[in-house]
Amino acid sequence: MTAAHSGVVTVLVVDDEEPIRNALRKFLKQQQFEVHTAGSADEALQQLRLHKVKLMLSDIRMPGTSGVDLVPQALEIEPDLAILMLTAVNDATSAALCMQRGAMDYLTKPIELIDLGRAVQRAIKRREMLLENRHLNQWLKEEVTTRTAELHRQQHRMERISTATLEALVNALEAKDPYLRGHSARVADLSANIATELGLNEEEVDRVRMAGRLHDLGKIGTRDAVVNKEGPLTAEEFEHVKQHVIIGAQILAPLVHLGDVVTMVKTHHERYDGTGYPDGLRGEEIPLGGRIIGAAEVYDALTTARPYQEKMTPEQAVERMADLSGTVLDTTVYEALVRIVGRRQTLVFLDEDAGPTL
Repeated sequence: MTAAHSGVVTVLVVDDEEPIRNALRKFLKQQQFEVHTAGSADEALQQLRLHKVKLMLSDIRMPGTSGVDLVPQALEIEPDLAILMLTAVNDATSAALCMQRGAMDYLTKPIELIDLGRAVQRAIKRREMLLENRHLNQWLKEEVTTRTAELHRQQHRMERISTATLEALVNALEAKDPYLRGHSARVADLSANIATELGLNEEEVDRVRMAGRLHDLGKIGTRDAVVNKEGPLTAEEFEHVKQHVIIGAQILAPLVHLGDVVTMVKTHHERYDGTGYPDGLRGEEIPLGGRIIGAAEVYDALTTARPYQEKMTPEQAVERMADLSGTVLDTTVYEALVRIVGRRQTLVFLDEDAGPTL
């Protein structure tokens, strides 16, 4: 009978009786194993530290440290060790305890060599299967991690593409009207500055900026005749225009990664006093992002030339907006806007005073 294994398998025989050790060593060498022996548990632990042992045959009852205590100590040194215990007929309890502590199997003395050979092969095969399963589980874990990361990258890529596509659509809509060109980009930047001034964290600021970029997306559903009309709108036309916030939110709703950006887009025409649209929200019922974008949009409308008005200076715009604070606009948001505009003007004056530089 030959051992069914690839390469040389190292076996450690542990028994305090020399004749038994020698007999087991002789038999195992005939099976093409590399064999080391030990007469005690302490000697066995030394051998395990010196050699890469795959299988240990150990007697349970030995002077000093017993085989029961040897099992966990041996596995601490060599976690992948296959352990086969040799026990007396009346010592089944100790054998069961060894199994609980990590031994794979046990044989009862006196031992038939054929039974020993089969038990050794079973233990080695089981060890190889455990190692293969561990490697497979590790590979599966790494594969799942890799695939998950890849899916996340793909998802983020698709999210970026979808958002970029919508921003391009907004730019295309604004390109039709020279008075609105760049409006959403300006609102987005100012909204982000206001959000920062109010102490929002970086992630919240980014979402406000995104909402600012997309806030007029729903105007894709507004009739060109109404968009391009010079002069006041009729009541029916105004009702039609008001639908753009709902249409924008409906377009964005399937993009779940946008989260509360959709709500900001829908609520940027709500008014602090509850007279806005589409839902007549009042005060802090209006999401902060919606309040911020609403203020930024009013400021941009006042400081940009339109068919029905000449553009105002930043100082004139914030002065005019003071009348809207507390009614149309959230006072806290308005005050943050005033501080931002003031700082911008200070920087302009500094640039003017600097004079030419070499």
